[in-house]
Amino acid sequence: GLVDVYRQLHPDTTDACYTWWSNRGQAYAKNVGWRLDYHFATPKLAALAKQAAIYKDQKFSDHAPLTVDYDFAL
Repeated sequence: GLVDVYRQLHPDTTDACYTWWSNRGQAYAKNVGWRLDYHFATPKLAALAKQAAIYKDQKFSDHAPLTVDYDFAL
């Protein structure tokens, strides 16, 4: 019953969605990775998701941060 929020907002994504790259064989440089980092939400909360992005401007580790912006007030 949970929704993959990134996939909901980017249904046609391809290798742009990778969030992890092996440290072997220059996987990051060749963009040969996997999407290991997810944001799952209930359907009601997922409906409030406005934007999801994978931050690749700077490499911190073998993972790239996945962020989701929601339209709700606390």
